[in-house]
Amino acid sequence: MAFLQVQFFSKALVVASTVWVILPERDMGIGVQASDGPKEPPQVLYLLHGYSDDQSIWMRRTSVERYAATRNLAVIMPAVNHSFYTNEAQGERYWDYVSEELPETMRTFFRLSDRPEDTFVAGLSMGGYGAMKLALTHPERFRAAGSFSGGVNMAGLVSRRPGTMARVFGDTSAIAGSDHDLFHLLKKNAKAPHKPKLYISCGTEDFLWEDHLLFYPAAEKAGWDVTHREIPGFSHEWGLWDQEIRYFIDWACADR
Repeated sequence: MAFLQVQFFSKALVVASTVWVILPERDMGIGVQASDGPKEPPQVLYLLHGYSDDQSIWMRRTSVERYAATRNLAVIMPAVNHSFYTNEAQGERYWDYVSEELPETMRTFFRLSDRPEDTFVAGLSMGGYGAMKLALTHPERFRAAGSFSGGVNMAGLVSRRPGTMARVFGDTSAIAGSDHDLFHLLKKNAKAPHKPKLYISCGTEDFLWEDHLLFYPAAEKAGWDVTHREIPGFSHEWGLWDQEIRYFIDWACADR
């Protein structure tokens, strides 16, 4: 895979932004199997980081480059600070950045597929929330979405980081039932003509385990195609997320 560190000026954020990108190659060198292509523009995975991380973390802590190599899959890894992938009440327009500006800019810079059937989004923790928010708000854009140990119950997380949550969301008592609430989005777009497959996983020792047990049944009840995995003995940790990103890529691209 080719690895690029991309800096560009973001109109949404009004500041220079950084994105890490890996792109398919025909020859990967010794010990890494490559795909036959790229004969067509590659599929695209938007891979989102967690609360304490940045755009570098997936490359530093996992073998995502190797996992994507056989799938003709480009991986786009943006940085969003502590924004929860949201237009902050007291800050920057990160939702506009990740949902509109980033995909448009990446397609301008690189030869990438723009077809929904070739587009995926996934993330860990805060990034799991971001991935689900993107997929549930714009179901027509994605083939599959993944949340690994995701912060899927945003209204329930207010007490953990009240200062950050108030800065990002404003009146935190208004999160439930709003477009920041994944449970609300599950119902709001339940009858969308095209809906992506959802992959939702969590370790049984994770502090977000109880939220996982609420979210995936709600998604199933609302009629979404859900695959969920409960991994015994794991907490909020990279040993799990390295395993899950490999599993997600194989699952999402199984018939590609």
